[in-house]
Amino acid sequence: MIKNTSHQLVFQDARHASLIPDGCIHLVITSPPYPMIKMWDDVYSQQNKRIRRALTNGKGSQAFELMHGVLDRVWKEVDRTLVQGGICCINIGDATRSIGDHFSLYPNHQRVQQQFLKLGYQCLPSVLWRKVTNAPNKFMGSGMMPPSAYVTLEHEWILIFRKNGRRRFESDEEQLNRVASAYFWEERNVWFNDLWQLPGTTQQLNLSGRRSRSGAFPFELPYRLINMYSVKGDTVLDPFLGTGTTVFAAMSSERNSIGIEIDESLRDLFLSQISTEKVLALNQYTSQRLKQHEQFVREFEKPINHFNANHNVAVVTRQETQLRLRFIESVQTRDDQTVVNYTDEEPIIPKVS
Repeated sequence: MIKNTSHQLVFQDARHASLIPDGCIHLVITSPPYPMIKMWDDVYSQQNKRIRRALTNGKGSQAFELMHGVLDRVWKEVDRTLVQGGICCINIGDATRSIGDHFSLYPNHQRVQQQFLKLGYQCLPSVLWRKVTNAPNKFMGSGMMPPSAYVTLEHEWILIFRKNGRRRFESDEEQLNRVASAYFWEERNVWFNDLWQLPGTTQQLNLSGRRSRSGAFPFELPYRLINMYSVKGDTVLDPFLGTGTTVFAAMSSERNSIGIEIDESLRDLFLSQISTEKVLALNQYTSQRLKQHEQFVREFEKPINHFNANHNVAVVTRQETQLRLRFIESVQTRDDQTVVNYTDEEPIIPKVS
């Protein structure tokens, strides 16, 4: 049984994540700055001055490749730290942009896939994340006049890669932890669908630093991926931490985590969220999962023949009988390290203003 998890915040360039030992990460979940999205031009140009010159000189394809060259060095570090059989999930969107007189799509997801194939990874089926808040009446180009209008991008990609075949769980302890980390049958039917319709999250940052927008994804996105592709006690890495959503999802899921962020201005924002009250509020997600399953059982039209004694509920399959969801009991934070303790009893969930 997992008694506690550790969550570490590292402020350095993710291209040189030397503090992380080889082969200690089980799952990577991240969303890098999207190449060829204008808000990230400065971030990339600070790491390679040739990018600014390419953009200024109207060389969009060259700028695109140079930006991905920056990311390629991060993916090599990801490969170094990931265990055999580990999973890497990358949320990325393609970009549309006019450089000089030329409008073009820049296929970020394809370029990332190509790099992971070069690294020897297996591509697993991807997820399309469709942001349900996007307006249906947007258009680009010449409006209603053919042939120069452009299709509006209303989705992003969640690319999923596996390193060197399936992960092995050899010992009895590992097997028991794996079955305790199971998800409900009805969750599997939603989570493993290739189209996720999730609302976006606020992007605005009120910081004095260099960034005004976060590029954050919603909590549900890393929360699903963590429960789909790791077991309790695993270590999850986000090399582009941002506002820390992946770390909070790991806390809620009984996983350890490491977050790397190059932008020091986000340190105080992240640490301000590690109050006991706000972290305990993550228990709402665990409680909601149990309540939704209980409702599912009441409404299920066929006989249910299996039982989960941990939560005193019927379950559809034998694989769910040892599933065990636990709640955050307490949080201790010192500097950039947070330890989270867990309990089987649902504590009182505080109201967070």
